Formats: sequence, structure tokens, C-alpha cells
Amino acid sequence: MDKLEVSICVGSSCHLKGSREVIEEAREQIDRLHLQDKIELKAAFCFGQCGHDGVTFKINDEIIPGITKEKVASLFEDTILPLVK
Repeated sequence: MDKLEVSICVGSSCHLKGSREVIEEAREQIDRLHLQDKIELKAAFCFGQCGHDGVTFKINDEIIPGITKEKVASLFEDTILPLVK
């Protein structure tokens, strides 16, 4: 099975909105849920969603803006887990 590609923006706007903390939380979720073999986590540059609060994710081809550290767990539960089961 191919890994699910999860990209997180680290461009200047998302960096200022906390992309480092969001990436750390995403890594923690991957470890907590034992998804190391199912997800490829990548850093990426601008997805053109700078007007939103929070950081932008790209999961496969879906752009999901507005993710804060506090929203990462629910993003994994609601969006990512169903894609890797």
C-alpha cells in the first residue's frame, strides 16, 4: 500500500502562524496512532491559502487551510485516519 502523503506548509506566512508546532503535533499523532508505515509527512511551501488563520495542509490533493496545533488531533481523527484504514 502506498503511503498517504501529508504535506504541511512551512512558507513564511504559515511559519509565523506556528507551522513548527503544528508539525511537531502531527509527528506526535503519527506516533500515538502508530501510523509511521502509512503516512509520509512532508514540509512544503505555499499552497496559496495565506488569508486563513492557521497552517495549511495538503492531504493527497486536498488543500485544508486553517489548522492550528489544537486542531491537529481532530484532523487526524476525522480526515487522515479514514484514509489509511
